[in-house]
Amino acid sequence: MQNLIPLIRASLADAYPEADELQAVSKALCCELLGFSEYAYYLREPVTLSSVQQQLLDDALHRLSRGEPLQYVLGTAPFGGLQLSVDRSVLIPRPETSGLVRWVTEEAEELFAHTHEPVVVDVGTGSGCIAIALKQALPHAHVFACDVSQAALRTASRNAAETHTEITFAEYDVLAGNTSFPFPSAHCMVSNPPYIRQSERAFMESRVTTWEPSLALFVPDDDPLLFYRALARLGQTDALLPGGTIAVEVNSAFAYETSVLFRFHGYTDVRIRNDIFGLPRFVRCRKPVEES
Repeated sequence: MQNLIPLIRASLADAYPEADELQAVSKALCCELLGFSEYAYYLREPVTLSSVQQQLLDDALHRLSRGEPLQYVLGTAPFGGLQLSVDRSVLIPRPETSGLVRWVTEEAEELFAHTHEPVVVDVGTGSGCIAIALKQALPHAHVFACDVSQAALRTASRNAAETHTEITFAEYDVLAGNTSFPFPSAHCMVSNPPYIRQSERAFMESRVTTWEPSLALFVPDDDPLLFYRALARLGQTDALLPGGTIAVEVNSAFAYETSVLFRFHGYTDVRIRNDIFGLPRFVRCRKPVEES
């Protein structure tokens, strides 16, 4: 290990100029990719790589030096207490997104007060991280998830299988607006849709803009709320039960505007919540109960 770590750091110094990040990547390669224990890593004992390990390391160093995200190289990414498979078909789960899961689960007793078997639908599921985390936190719920990307659905289905989580998946384009909803009427719809304006691309890391799917990231500058408008309209149909909830992750620059959009479409009890970094990141609202 005393020879391996300097080799890794020298190979990736240009790709990871920050010392803390380079150290974290070095540890991940040694422990997660090559299978050495943390004890061996910190003890810095000499190690000999097998031919398979050497090939894995060479391939990883090549990919990382080109700017590919570590999570794609490892093939996995953490989300809450989960370890999920990821590839270029899906966004890498972000830690702040767990706040959306936490908000729904914390208030589940209120949200699902009138049912013992709530139906939860994740629109634009990507890796399946939100749907899987919700199902594991709310085992009595029936969780459904959809995405426009067949490749993303394959990844999400694999993650559900690998985590032994029962979720029903379907292909669905929320922007189409003219296709039948593939699931039962929901008590709660959740979504982390694309919300980054194209003009923000210039200020983002190339690891994101070059490698992660643009389909799941960006929206037009002249219509940054188009997915929330589509979700609001979907919720006005039988896809969402009266009294049901929509909970979404948003661009922090448009949290207030998103809340106004839902109010404009007739939703009530509209709330905004900050993420772990103190930014307004989530919006939640209720569909009015029909008067008898």
